[in-house]
This record gives sequence, structure tokens and C-alpha cells, in this order.
Amino acid sequence: MPLLAIWNSSPEAINEFSIDQVVAAAGDGNLKDGSTCAEEFRSYLAQIPSEKLGLYVDRCLSSPPLPKGGIILQDLVNELGRRLDYKVTNGRYQGTPNTIGFDGIWVSPEGQTIIIEVKTTDAYRISLDTIVTYRQKLLDSGTVTGESSILLVVGREDTGELEAQVRGSRHAWDIRLISAEALINLVKLKENSDDIETGKKIRSVLTPVEYTRLDRLVDVMFTAATDVEPNIPESDAELPALDSISQTSGHQENGGWELTDSALLHQKREQIIDAVSKKFGSALIKKSRALFWTPDHTKRIVCTLSKRYAKRPTLPYWYAYHPQWDEFLVGGSEGYLVLGGMDLGVAFMIPRKEIHALLDGLHTTDGKHGTYWHIHISEEKAGHYGIYIPKKSKHAAVSQYIIGI
Repeated sequence: MPLLAIWNSSPEAINEFSIDQVVAAAGDGNLKDGSTCAEEFRSYLAQIPSEKLGLYVDRCLSSPPLPKGGIILQDLVNELGRRLDYKVTNGRYQGTPNTIGFDGIWVSPEGQTIIIEVKTTDAYRISLDTIVTYRQKLLDSGTVTGESSILLVVGREDTGELEAQVRGSRHAWDIRLISAEALINLVKLKENSDDIETGKKIRSVLTPVEYTRLDRLVDVMFTAATDVEPNIPESDAELPALDSISQTSGHQENGGWELTDSALLHQKREQIIDAVSKKFGSALIKKSRALFWTPDHTKRIVCTLSKRYAKRPTLPYWYAYHPQWDEFLVGGSEGYLVLGGMDLGVAFMIPRKEIHALLDGLHTTDGKHGTYWHIHISEEKAGHYGIYIPKKSKHAAVSQYIIGI
């Protein structure tokens, strides 16, 4: 049975496959340019969690050497580029006389193009002149436009020989180098963040920058560190007293909140994502801490959580809804805000258009993460839920959007 058919019918079986078994199950098992094997393998990679990509990378770099490990690693690295929100063009596995050689072309949302060269090891010297010539040919052909640079992705961390080669070349200002493990860590960092600026600044690390002045590097580190700090007081935080919430925009949020354990939040969110994935009939890929989309990016969800607030029995659940989340949902053909309760066996999968219609009636707060709307779920009786609209003193029913988890 072909790889994708097995994956769609029995993903747990594929999860037990080694990476070489996965390749063998794709198409005719012969991974080469233009093959069904390559098409199925790349489609599969687009549907699996980034953690699994990391395990496959480790196997490609471990002993004994994996047959075709180099070209498998090339596809894995390109998929990691997609997880960093680059638009990726896969290169050829094997060069031919009439084609321009590259392992991948990554174009960032900011318009920066990176030419990717993947190496399992730096044991052998490579021709930097040849790689730079490939980039120039891509520019001359119009395949690459605007600002561009070269990124060498090396399988193992011991890259001293290659680093010295780059530093000593006349192309040093156009080339950067990163290990596969460090690239995986950047993906993890982005996926555990929520701020759009974090992804942008992570991508900036991969392009050549002169760091005589360290402000920009410090800015990248500070943004990433503050954004992924556990238990950030935004949508997953405890709710302050109701009378401390602004009745109009511009009020600052209160401090001193108690926080729900991040491990429990992660576990609950995974349960909800699994339920939504089954409803869609498609895997959901993590874009950031709360944002998920199908591999083709057409269906998108924001998944955010609340505990039950015992002191407020009629409004037991509270969430924040951020403008950047709304923009994310707009970008797909289907978008949903999925609200979960830590003590609930269900979640509320609410279409974005329904949420958007309610926003004018909701209170807002200007916090350190920007302005956001307050969403309160009311519970009039067991199994009957609604969103409280304070500016109109009414409730909008949401029980029809319940999904089991």
C-alpha cells in the first residue's frame, strides 16, 4: 500500500516506521528526481510534527550511514524551512548539465531569498565558487530576484573546517552556515512562540549580518526569550477580577495573576488539535504556540485555553483574542477560533466570521503583547454555552460549535 494511503488510514503504523522504511513505502521506493516516491515522501513530510522531522534528521546523520541519507536530509531541511514560514522550492537530488544546481530556494515573507546547500558532513572541502556561480545563474535567469544569500546546512555540529573555509573566502559576506540541529532548534523556538516578530527575527539570523554592533543580535535573543517564556499572561493566563477589565479600550491589564501549568496547557491543546484534525480529515501543522494549519494552509485554527473560574459560575471561561490571530485566520479558505476549557471534554470550534461579527461588542485591553479582545464563555446550564457580549448585554450561542475531544 502506498505511503500516503497508509498514513491516512493508519498513522500510528507509519509512526513506527524508520525513515528508510518510510522512503521504501513511498511510490516505488526509489527516491529520485521527478519520481512518485519523491512526491509522496515530500507530501508526507509536510504532514508530520516538527519533532518527527528532528528524529529523522538524527537518523540521517547517525551510524551506520543511511542509504541515500544525503538526499533524504535535503528534503528534511527544506521542510524545516517551510516550518519557518519560508516559501520553499525543492532542488534536484542530482545535478544535470543543463540545470542550475541548488538544494533549495527559500523566500521569506520579508522578501529575502536564501539559496540552500545541504551537506551531511564537512569532512570534504566544497567549492564555494561553484555555489556562488549557481546563485548568479539563478539571478540571471530570473529564478531568484532581490536580495539573496547562501546558507550552508551541515549535518553535524563539528563544522570547524567549513567555517574556516567560508571565513577565508572572498564570498564570506554572502554565505552563512548552520548545523541541522541548530536549524531544528530555531523551528522549535518559533513554534513555541506567539509573537509574529519572533518568527521574523529568527529568520533574520539566517541571513548575513555584520555584528560589530551587537544590538540587533541582542534584540533577536530578547524577543525570542520573552515570547517563549513559560506561562505568559495572555490567553492561557488566569483572569483578573471582572471589575478590573476595561469597559473601553486603553486600560492596562492587572498584574499578580496565578498561572496554569504550561505542561497541562500543552497536553490539553494537543487533545483539541487531534480532534480538529480528525474533523478536517487532515493533519494540522503547528505554526506557533496557538496557530495551526493544514499542510496546504487552506484550513487554519487558533487554539486557546482557559481554566474554569469558580468565583464566576455564570462566566466560567475567559480568553484573549489577538488581532494577529484574526489576520492569520483570514488568510485561509476556512478559519476557526477553537476555545478549550481545562476541565471540559469538549471544545468550541467557532468559525472566524462568527467571531468577527461579535468583536465590536467585546471589551479590549492594551497589554504588553498589544491590544486584544476579551471573550467570556457563559454557561447558563449544563451543555448550554454562549459568548457574553458586554456592550450589548446579551449572549451569542456557541453550543452548536461543540466538538468532542
